[in-house]
Amino acid sequence: MMRTWVSLALLLAASWATGAERKFEFGECREGETPAGFRSSVTGRGKPGQWRIVVEDTPSLLPPLTPRPAARTTHSVLAQIATDPDDEHFPLLIYENEKFGDFTLRTKFKTVRGSVEQMAGIAFRIVNESNYYVVRASSLGNTFRFYKVLDGQRGPLVGPEISIPSGVWHDMTVECKGNQIRCELDGQELISVTDKANAITSGKIGFWTKSDSVSYFGDTSIVFVPFEGSAQKIVREIMHKYPRLLGVKIYLSGKEAGMTHVIASQDERDLGQPGAKSEREVIGRGETYYGKENDVISVIMPLRDRNGDAMAAVRVVMKSFPGQTEENAIGRASPIVKEIQARAQAVDDLLD
Repeated sequence: MMRTWVSLALLLAASWATGAERKFEFGECREGETPAGFRSSVTGRGKPGQWRIVVEDTPSLLPPLTPRPAARTTHSVLAQIATDPDDEHFPLLIYENEKFGDFTLRTKFKTVRGSVEQMAGIAFRIVNESNYYVVRASSLGNTFRFYKVLDGQRGPLVGPEISIPSGVWHDMTVECKGNQIRCELDGQELISVTDKANAITSGKIGFWTKSDSVSYFGDTSIVFVPFEGSAQKIVREIMHKYPRLLGVKIYLSGKEAGMTHVIASQDERDLGQPGAKSEREVIGRGETYYGKENDVISVIMPLRDRNGDAMAAVRVVMKSFPGQTEENAIGRASPIVKEIQARAQAVDDLLD
């Protein structure tokens, strides 16, 4: 069965008032592949890292019941396996489908090998490869450090010297509230900072290593206050202005060829869900789609950039009425799409 990025078991598990949770469960991914929804990149020099799902074979913690060899268990983990020894090589695996402001992230990591470095970390509030925060653990250096990358330059290191054995799984927690950042290692809070100058308020999440570090990451969860991007704000205001609408969704092409996903919807549980053939064709051909099921109609129209090329698709869902035709359905949807178009002439206008 074909799996999309949704197979990571991303769960939107609560309301806007109480927060939400996303889970990255690597056991749902195919061995040898990079998890869908993520993009491999790099800060500094060299090529992007090689991020793959690997199956780790571990001995059972239970004593054997017979003289036969002890039972072994396997589980899937995320691994960075490139071994570029450059001291200015920082591989990143960035989750592309969402930005986070305030959040608490929990993950497990294990440094496996490396001659120059044995590091594993989490990059967060990633604006781009030159601006983000990172917390990382070093098994060779015996340090747990936090710092900010601003315009490609590393800021001061904050954090203690502490033994972090290689080949052993460790717990890491990162919490952001406004400009206050707390980081825990194996349940112990070791870093607490307040970024008072040029604080980064929101951005993407990513896994991070350095140089020739081969490091593993386990299942990861993020509890967060949902970040309302520009597209989501537009949809919320459109639904308020036109309360008789059944729904509005905005779709954007993903990094994978032929794939689209929801970046805005009146129902936040739809965010990140893949689009269908109709949304792909609307973006690919720049044409309008009309569909009807029982007494519900859908009109999907392209959003165009400043050059006139289709950059996204808007699905407007409305209740039908007696005598409803395709022509007047499109006529009903057109003013709504024009309002959205007036506020978005580039992809960045939807993602900010």
